[in-house]
Amino acid sequence: MDVEQTLAKLSLDEKIELLSGVDFWHTKAIPRLNIPSLRMSDGPNGVRGSRLFNGVPAACFPCGTALGATWDTDLIRAAGVMMGKEAIAKAASILLGPTINIQRSPLGGRGFESYSEDPVLAGNLAAAMVAGIQSTGVVATPKHFVGNDQEEQRQSSNSVISPRALREVYLLPFQITERDARPMAYMTSYNKVNGIHASENVELLQGILRQEWGFDGLVVSDWFGTYSVAEAINAGLDVEMPGPTRWRAGLAKLSVSSRKIAEPVIDDRVRALLKTIDRVSGLGISIDTPETTVDTPQTAAKLREIAAAGTVLLKNEGGVLPLRKEKTTAVIGPNAAFAAYSGGGSARLRPYYAVTPLEGIQAYVPSTRYALGATNYKKLPMLSALTVAPDGSPGMEMRIYLDPPSQPHRVPVEAFNITDSTCFLNDYKHPAIGTNLFYAEVEGTLVPDADADYLFSLTVNGLARLYVDGEEVVDNETVQRPGESFFGSGSAEEIGRKFLKKDRPAKVLVQFTTAPASKLRRAGATQMGVGGVQIGGCPQTDAATLLSAAVDLAKQVDQVVVCIGLNSEWESEGWDRQTMDLPPGSDALVEAVAAVNANVVVVNQSGTPVTMPWADRVPAIVHAWYGGNETGNAIADVLFGQVNPSGKLSLSWPIRVQDNPAYINTAVDDGDVLYGEGIYVGHRWYEKTEREVLFPFGHGLSYTTFELRDLAVGVDGESKSEVNNTNKTNPALGASKTPKTLTVSGELVNTGDRPGAEVVQVYMSFPTSTVPRPVKELKGFRKIWVGVGKEDGIKRFQIHLDPKYACSYWSETSKAWVLERGTYHVLVGTSSRSSQVRQAGVFEIGQTSRWTGL
Repeated sequence: MDVEQTLAKLSLDEKIELLSGVDFWHTKAIPRLNIPSLRMSDGPNGVRGSRLFNGVPAACFPCGTALGATWDTDLIRAAGVMMGKEAIAKAASILLGPTINIQRSPLGGRGFESYSEDPVLAGNLAAAMVAGIQSTGVVATPKHFVGNDQEEQRQSSNSVISPRALREVYLLPFQITERDARPMAYMTSYNKVNGIHASENVELLQGILRQEWGFDGLVVSDWFGTYSVAEAINAGLDVEMPGPTRWRAGLAKLSVSSRKIAEPVIDDRVRALLKTIDRVSGLGISIDTPETTVDTPQTAAKLREIAAAGTVLLKNEGGVLPLRKEKTTAVIGPNAAFAAYSGGGSARLRPYYAVTPLEGIQAYVPSTRYALGATNYKKLPMLSALTVAPDGSPGMEMRIYLDPPSQPHRVPVEAFNITDSTCFLNDYKHPAIGTNLFYAEVEGTLVPDADADYLFSLTVNGLARLYVDGEEVVDNETVQRPGESFFGSGSAEEIGRKFLKKDRPAKVLVQFTTAPASKLRRAGATQMGVGGVQIGGCPQTDAATLLSAAVDLAKQVDQVVVCIGLNSEWESEGWDRQTMDLPPGSDALVEAVAAVNANVVVVNQSGTPVTMPWADRVPAIVHAWYGGNETGNAIADVLFGQVNPSGKLSLSWPIRVQDNPAYINTAVDDGDVLYGEGIYVGHRWYEKTEREVLFPFGHGLSYTTFELRDLAVGVDGESKSEVNNTNKTNPALGASKTPKTLTVSGELVNTGDRPGAEVVQVYMSFPTSTVPRPVKELKGFRKIWVGVGKEDGIKRFQIHLDPKYACSYWSETSKAWVLERGTYHVLVGTSSRSSQVRQAGVFEIGQTSRWTGL
């Protein structure tokens, strides 16, 4: 495409049409000029395709914090290549990820999507992911630019961030990604930043992103994250998503005619889209290309490798791990027979498959026994797991109608089976439906395996009623209570009970009306046009009975794996967690099992930290995040030593939520969220305040041991070795000049008897700085595989740093980065914990300089 020639041929009406989506996932096509429609797709841990509801199965990667815990840029780049190929299989040219916001608090609903609390770790991994995705020709879209670090009132809240914290913490991951990988698109965040919505923030989009950093790609809004016409277009928001537009079309034309928007500005916005269309033209796909899968043995093997690489061995006293296959084994807990493969919200997708921890462990020990022990569902489990559709297939049948249930003899416009009774219909399309208001029935048959009281539930963005054998059991229509569901715009869960007889089929029917009929309007929630319904159901359980059975089983075996944690109900887009605690019953389960069996391994799955009041009473703890398709296999590989664990925490693990630096600064106060901790986010805060954590940032154990030797720091080719044993520093390097390069070198020695990988972490401290600085800041890292023996057990390494990025701070007075004259200490270790970090060298910068840009 000749972008300028094509732009010149477009009418003003056509230009404006190009600046918004036509539906939930696609841009506008202009056939007369051969301008195709582009498909966008989520997301951060896999490529869903063009349907949130009942989509084509996809590869589900480990969640963002799990990818962060790999600390492995090569592996993350390989994951990006896989995601690019998955996008092509789904006919998507633009992939909406990675998510690289910062976890200020463990309670952030989307914390699991992002890589790390640390901007350098997040930025380097994001750059690797973007490079991998774009190597396939697919556009990567880092998000959310910027300051979307919690979900409460996310569309209206104002992130009040000091200029220094904005630059050094929240923008820095995006800056590193732009410097190293040149993404072809960015997505704006929902929130305001210092009083102005990100999607209409001239300083962010034009001043920093385009002018200072030199970005020349596409800026797309978050879904329903556009709030104006002229302001957003003038600020640099190219495309409003989703469509059909709420803000552009005739309103934008009126803004041009009234001179609120100059037509050359419209041209700039269209030019960005045309450039993107041109850049992806080599993919050879269109929105008419059928969506397919890449479900191959090679895909499965790589997903398993990535999930295992991010699994973190937090504790291993007495050599409990690795487990022995010849020992009798029990697996207990709510996450054992359930695959917690992903968090919720836009990260959610329909996986090719999902392996539970129980299944993974049984592959090593087929005789493994199981007990539930406790439940951890927030809402009732999906009823579709217990039902069959009228044709006998697993799941339920959904029928779509244009008329309400009161209309006699109505005929469905479409009927199909579903295997997941979480039905979010916003991107559902049918040619007979021309409005967001329509109706549905969902039907399935349940055959109880015992006499029992069954619980049934409805959560809805719209209206819904549930009937069992013709009797109304749940009414979520007459009176509705606001809840957190459906991105904050849905109802609370309504529950009913009915006694069912063993082996007697019970017919369940749900009648649903879409979102326009809802009685709920929640301020600050993302209003989704069609909405959806979630249908839950399960036998009623007794907590004491479940716990007693688990304890009895634990007494009978040699080794026990307790699988606990959260899932997509607890960590999701649309709401924040209210507490850092595990679901009720989980802590009691761990303590009761540990009291009767000394060989207990606790496997926790969550995207962000949880409290562990029992941590000092169990010998081994493994943190497995949300591991994607291969969740269970990766956990088992680590537990049984097939994989030597090498994951490192991408987040500090506080003892209590009250210890977190943002604890008193996450509530929305009259519209504002004050980022009062400034630059002291995560490990920077805990070190500055000398506050103990349960496990520090960068922590992770191995089944072998490592030692760092012969550490040295080089400045522009000149090198000095590490501090000697008497703690007398070597003469400082580079005192007479401003260095261009820093090189940290040394040997990583495997002192154990197993091959394994260790992460060498490089931190910088600033003893002579004239401004407050953290005790130390992460500036570089490298994951290194080391064999065993005299030759294979030693690896020399070099880690190169740019002094601009390693040493500078942002000056609010100068409005620039300042590379300050003074002394700098280079610290190297295998964790952020002080006892695991030692000084590798000292250098000086002889003259202060300032810089902006990349």
